Amino acid sequence: METRATGRSKRQTSYEFYKRLYKLTIGGGVAFWATTIAFSLLPIAAEFRAAFSISYIQVVLVESLLGGMIIGCCVSYFLLRFFDKIPTKNPILKSEILIFVALGIALIMVQVAASRLGQGDALHVFLIGAMLNVPRFLFPGIVIGYLYKRLYGSA
Repeated sequence: METRATGRSKRQTSYEFYKRLYKLTIGGGVAFWATTIAFSLLPIAAEFRAAFSISYIQVVLVESLLGGMIIGCCVSYFLLRFFDKIPTKNPILKSEILIFVALGIALIMVQVAASRLGQGDALHVFLIGAMLNVPRFLFPGIVIGYLYKRLYGSA
């Protein structure tokens, strides 16, 4: 039978975990969103949006915030949950390892979408998408790792 003190301790630990997860998710999501807005102003990004008939307002302003929050939440969760199992001691490097896994998944999705365009444009659109996604994923990883290091220390 579980005592009251044990139940309270578990709730306290769970609350602290979700509080940390929330802070890291917000930081990573906002970094992803801000990077997306900054890179959307480039002419090459306009070419990428035109290739897929993407609406600027819908995707860049709204869906990139939602996507950034999802990516930030996943990276933050795995960083908090498996912090000791990820190689290296620096939280920024740990979050970058996790974010590059997410980047790999995103690049596979971009390649699948680009392959539907046809032979001539597929490689060109994939390279543009990869070029635009690398900094969009790099900066949130740095922000999440930095926030973890600043708010909670490296241990």
